[in-house]
Amino acid sequence: MYRFAKRGLVLMLVLSLLATMMIGCQQEPAEQDEGQQQAETVFINIGTGGTAGTYYPLGGAMAEILKANIPGVNATAESTGASSANINMLNQGEIELALVQNDVSYYADLGIELFEEQGKIEGLRAIATLYPEVCQIITTKNTGITSVADFAGKKIAVGAAGSGVEANARQILAAYGLSYEDIKPQYLSFAEAAAGLKDGNIDAGFITAGTPTSAVLDLSAQNQVVLISIDDAIADQLVEEYPFYTKVLIPADVYNTDADIQTLAVKAMLATTDKMSEEMAYNITKAIFENLDKLAAAHTAGKSVSLETAQEGISIPLHPGAEKYFNEL
Repeated sequence: MYRFAKRGLVLMLVLSLLATMMIGCQQEPAEQDEGQQQAETVFINIGTGGTAGTYYPLGGAMAEILKANIPGVNATAESTGASSANINMLNQGEIELALVQNDVSYYADLGIELFEEQGKIEGLRAIATLYPEVCQIITTKNTGITSVADFAGKKIAVGAAGSGVEANARQILAAYGLSYEDIKPQYLSFAEAAAGLKDGNIDAGFITAGTPTSAVLDLSAQNQVVLISIDDAIADQLVEEYPFYTKVLIPADVYNTDADIQTLAVKAMLATTDKMSEEMAYNITKAIFENLDKLAAAHTAGKSVSLETAQEGISIPLHPGAEKYFNEL
């Protein structure tokens, strides 16, 4: 009798233990779900450019700023093929933010120039413009060229075929009443243009890049470089016709020229898409512009980023979240 009672007690204990385990198993998923929600991270990939360029270190600094200042955000900078590639990656949802030239984003928004065959890219939105990428028109003293108007009949480097530089060259030439039929266009990279000027194989060239540009510095080491100004009336005309241009000066001390050079610049711009929430765009804009010292430390170009110029040259619709931040200032 005692033996049966003992067995019954053991059976009751086993059943009680099994019931407790079942209740625990039922509760565990809910507890896990709550923990997962608390630990959920928002990933933001920033498209930049090549690792040796300007976009990559600035994108890296932005990633660190976002991680440090927006709770739950894990941001990374990704090396890419720069503006055109970044716009396509934004469009395909492969990245959430991108550094792009504002003229290239303008072409994408309208489906022209570099994007004529591909067609319009829908939903691009601007966060802010950052720093100028300067249209530098260069020649050497021995050519005797002093103006774009002197380019008729000359061999002129206009950038790589289909590039943003080439579009800049065509637009500036047209403002002076010139087309490719009036010159001998040479489709050259920055380094090739500098080498061509050294060797006397070309007469002048267009370069769109942050200053100082290494190709121009290399050229100036052994040659007397001449930077050609864009006439004030022509510059005003181009700024009115193309919303991505701004008027800038290249200070004389950049390339040791006799005087400051007036020219145009496009802007490096931080872009996203309309898929980003207003809250997130606001937080990103706020974090970046309240930590500009981090950008300045990352690259010389970062010193040119400021609130005062953050909306100059914006060529696509401004994201409502960024607009909200700027309107609060």
